[in-house]
Amino acid sequence: MIRGLLLDFYGTVVEDDDAVMLAIAARVAAGAGGDVTAADVLSAWERQYAAVAEGPFFRTLRESAALSLATVMSAVGCPGDPAEFGAAQFTGPVPALRPGTAEFLSRVRLPICVVSDADHEDLAEAIAHHGLTVDAVVCSSQVGAYKPAPVMFERGLAALGLAAHEALHVGDSLRTDVAGARAAGIRTAWVNRRGLPAGAGAAATHVVGDLSELLAHLPD
Repeated sequence: MIRGLLLDFYGTVVEDDDAVMLAIAARVAAGAGGDVTAADVLSAWERQYAAVAEGPFFRTLRESAALSLATVMSAVGCPGDPAEFGAAQFTGPVPALRPGTAEFLSRVRLPICVVSDADHEDLAEAIAHHGLTVDAVVCSSQVGAYKPAPVMFERGLAALGLAAHEALHVGDSLRTDVAGARAAGIRTAWVNRRGLPAGAGAAATHVVGDLSELLAHLPD
């Protein structure tokens, strides 16, 4: 029996910042000149960000994003201040709620702990902006680790007073959400927001397009 939910936030509850990231990457590509494309920059930035964030020393999301963008700008030959280029990632409008989120939160009767890789101040602002109510929040900047680190899921379980078999973790990332939660012994629901082939989510307990679809799999 599922007695509580661990819920990813960006890309699951609210829209992700894909468009903002692509716009930053396009600006870097334009500054670099030559044959560098926005897609090239974005791909390199994502790889470098993962290397920084998963390195031996914890850095906040803001620190990881800035350091990784600086490395990519240097590599592609784009002059300028990386902090100024990347500012839009954190100073733009709060992302909108994803389709199905409002219905889900109005109908679900289970306790919810948000488990997010976001920095605390950004996560708190987004939750307050949308007037959302959850029972607990666990974020990387407080824990000092990122999903799929087991400690993130352990903190979420502890916040709700649940054992692993009593929880369902819900998120949009196969690597950090699904694989991370499964490694912690937690059942998972993959929010397939990009409409990827169904087989991609074979490791998840449930595959849904948005949170409202998850209601059919939860106790009333």
